[in-house]
Amino acid sequence: MAYAGQEILSVLLPVVGVIAYRQMTYISGIIILLLFILMISYRQTIEHYPNGGGAYIVAKTNLGTIPGVVAGAALAVDYILTVAVSVSSGVQQIASAFGPVAGYTVPICVFLIILMAIGNLRGLREASRIFGIPTYAFIAGMLAMLVAGFIKLAGGYVPPAPVMPTPENLLQPLTAMLMLKAFSNGCAAVTGFEAVSNGVPNFKEPARKNARNVLLILTIIILVLFGGTAVIANLYKVVPDEHNALLILIAGEIFGKGFMYYYVTVTAFIILILAANTAYSGFPMMLSVMARDGYAPRQLSVRGNRLSYSSGIVVLSVMAALLIIAFDARVDLLIGLYAIGVFISFTLSQSGMFVHWVRSHEPRWRLKALVNGFGALVTAAVVVIIALTKFRQGAWIVVILVPILVLLMLKVKKHYTEVHDKLRLEPGDYEKTLKSGAMKVHAVVPLDSVNRASVRALRYAKTISGDIVAFNVACDEETARKTRQKYAQLGTDIPLVTHQSKNRDIVRSIVELIESEEYALPKEDMVAVILPQFITRGPLQRLLHNRTRQQLQRRLLKHRQVVICTIPLQMNT
Repeated sequence: MAYAGQEILSVLLPVVGVIAYRQMTYISGIIILLLFILMISYRQTIEHYPNGGGAYIVAKTNLGTIPGVVAGAALAVDYILTVAVSVSSGVQQIASAFGPVAGYTVPICVFLIILMAIGNLRGLREASRIFGIPTYAFIAGMLAMLVAGFIKLAGGYVPPAPVMPTPENLLQPLTAMLMLKAFSNGCAAVTGFEAVSNGVPNFKEPARKNARNVLLILTIIILVLFGGTAVIANLYKVVPDEHNALLILIAGEIFGKGFMYYYVTVTAFIILILAANTAYSGFPMMLSVMARDGYAPRQLSVRGNRLSYSSGIVVLSVMAALLIIAFDARVDLLIGLYAIGVFISFTLSQSGMFVHWVRSHEPRWRLKALVNGFGALVTAAVVVIIALTKFRQGAWIVVILVPILVLLMLKVKKHYTEVHDKLRLEPGDYEKTLKSGAMKVHAVVPLDSVNRASVRALRYAKTISGDIVAFNVACDEETARKTRQKYAQLGTDIPLVTHQSKNRDIVRSIVELIESEEYALPKEDMVAVILPQFITRGPLQRLLHNRTRQQLQRRLLKHRQVVICTIPLQMNT
């Protein structure tokens, strides 16, 4: 609500002038009506799909895989934009009151995203305690501003006449397309509903009841604050722009530059920063559900040591920071990409619930199907409006990006399916797999020189195989001779094979040896490459040594009958 009203005016003011304020009130009323439709629809969704995943789960279960993945991809984009838009708008609020901040908006936004990520990485319970007090403080400040604003007007105060922008297109006809464009900007006010549906498992028990209550409370708060702001803006007629936020201008008119002006400024700044927590709650949870189904990397389904989905939090933070940098933290540019993703998910979710009721024939299914069916039609209409009115503003990016994400997610699923099929044991394999003949292991120990690390590797090799070869690559005969002399002093029965290479290409030489040995092996046998390695005390010391082991591993891992074993020797013990 802090930036939705301003973005409505940003469309109307330059074209229709002072008439924009009355039209903003009408548009806000329509958006609030849309909010109530979504609230009723999503209360039914939460009741029947309380395990997280929101639109993704509903669409996938009732409409099929592709609609489900589309819903997930659209929501992923929208969650990232939620962070970018909320943080950028928050910094804009503070820059309205403190002018010098305006020159550092991008670094401040990135810094705040880092703080948000750290707060969420510490765990959801800790994060909720951090975010609770500023939320209540903001609501109290907004209510105080609205009440004070109406009392001031009732006392006879006459706001100064607004100074309207004077571009060439001022006072042009109020067209339907212009109103739709303003409406699509204002739809940013209702994007938080999906996060509640996605995050039901984060609620205290009874989770379903609490989540449904949150939707009701959220709707009431937006009705009072967003609707009240639209009315008070119509009465005071302040003129926001790129550097002056609507809420802060209204607070200045009502309170002057006293304590409450800065109170509203600071709480609006904080709440907009914390509004990003909607995404930090919903994005990792949704991706974890998709990851468990195989449509996202499996790492995203694992909770960290603070029981938060650490990988999802990091991905969200990085992508939002990149967006802010790319769009210079300008809300008017980012808003063009916003809302279309979440309304796509709204439409798919409500369509999925409609299909669910039609198939299940549960008690009162006709009424419930009517509610979700009407919600699907309304949100589908909003998707078309946003796509048409914001296409040139940046919505085309989302329209292109969502199908790309869907293709990537399907490829991830295909990969996991192929891996599963390759690793799966067939019914007959369970009996014969471990009852087949014993596997013979041929060990090869590459030696750079005769030292403690290489001796330790040779000793280990003798515990796993009776067929061992030590292998050394030398650049000339003299070096090879010295290595053989030192090796002879070990008194071992393990033969040493030396290979001369002018450029001492140990990787190529050892690969050629292994490949020649491998091709001569029976199908059941294995070649174990025992790599001696000494571990230095710190990362800077590691830079002083070559990376032969890593190169060998990359080359040898493609061979089916090769096993790689590293024998470390710690230098600090």
